[in-house]
Amino acid sequence: MNAPLAERIRPTTLEGYLSQQHLVGPKGSLTSQLSTGMIPSMLFWGPPGTGKTTLANIIANYTDRPFYTLSAIDSGVAAVREVIEKAKKSDNLFSTKNPILFIDEIHRFSKSQQDSLLGAVEKGWITLIGATTENPSFEVIPALLSRCQVYILESFSRDDMEALLKRALEEDKILSKKDIKLQETEALIRLSGGDARKLLNILELVVLSENTDKITITNDLVMQKAQKNTVLYDKTGEQHYDIISAFIKSIRGSDPNAAVYWLARMIEGGEDIKFIARRMVILASEDIGLANPNALLLANSTFQAVNLIGYPEARIILSQCAIYLATSAKSNASYKAIGEAQSLVRQTGDLSVPLSIRNAPTKLMKQLGYGKEYEYAHNYEGNFVPHEFLPEEIKGTTFYKPGNNAKENSLRTYLKHLWKDKYDF
Repeated sequence: MNAPLAERIRPTTLEGYLSQQHLVGPKGSLTSQLSTGMIPSMLFWGPPGTGKTTLANIIANYTDRPFYTLSAIDSGVAAVREVIEKAKKSDNLFSTKNPILFIDEIHRFSKSQQDSLLGAVEKGWITLIGATTENPSFEVIPALLSRCQVYILESFSRDDMEALLKRALEEDKILSKKDIKLQETEALIRLSGGDARKLLNILELVVLSENTDKITITNDLVMQKAQKNTVLYDKTGEQHYDIISAFIKSIRGSDPNAAVYWLARMIEGGEDIKFIARRMVILASEDIGLANPNALLLANSTFQAVNLIGYPEARIILSQCAIYLATSAKSNASYKAIGEAQSLVRQTGDLSVPLSIRNAPTKLMKQLGYGKEYEYAHNYEGNFVPHEFLPEEIKGTTFYKPGNNAKENSLRTYLKHLWKDKYDF
């Protein structure tokens, strides 16, 4: 049985490697390291189909090192330890060519699985190359992340895609035997969303679905053949951003029905549940804030719960949270407050902290007036005393203006009672 087209034309040398010239081009950040053969443990972060696995294989070939590969989907701690033991046996203290362990989808490894890699990476028994579609800052434990260089791979450009299509038609042992005219490429490129593997899969699907060796590929033909067989929701392409935008705006607009619909679109398209939950955590503060402080608590609990539960049950938790956020009172007052404060900081620079509220841990600092005339709020009735906390140059500036909702209206009344006319609430 023939391997898929993407596998058949997978490059084995840097010369044949398309895209990622910022990494492996003449001035690429990986190029000089490869020329010396001294490569660090590294993480490849990028969307699906951007050549992470291919690049790992090329590095192993280029440096002439033993190469082990694991998939985080079906490999546990035992499998990791087994590979490490093999690497230790082949380790030579007088050689820099220690084995490479490539772990695909390393973000799916648990903390204990990632912990099991630390010793081998530290001692140099292996050079780790991990591939991830998720931000390593969130998905890789800090101890392991600090021992790896992170390289970002980008989606294939249109030029890269067209070059890849041309190579497939000219060099593949099956397609090159057919009379294929690539008349239009727009549909192929759009459906692939910058994913090279997906591009080649669609091309092969279209070609093999035609019972002839003479084929003219047009946009209509691609849509006719591929649309029924391709999930049109692309987790890394334009629709990914359009649908999450529709989801967020539906919640912000207090429409639970639209919110659940767009949520369903993402779920059916296989969107990462952590991505959906993370965006709801942000929205709970940005668009609801102090109008309903419980929104942030529920959104954060949702993020934790869906990570624990996973699909398919996570969809119920996501739905509950989306409906709660959509039906909650809204306020962007906290969001606007920090934006205005940051803008003023950029304009005014590092204004001095008033002496009365500076820390005074030493005798000299006390002699200089640090902390002098500070009024401890709990010594006063109602645990409040009107004190000046802003720098002199901007005193009286109002950043937080409570929104017009039940919770923040009560906050406005409370703040006015405390501060009288000092601030414009």
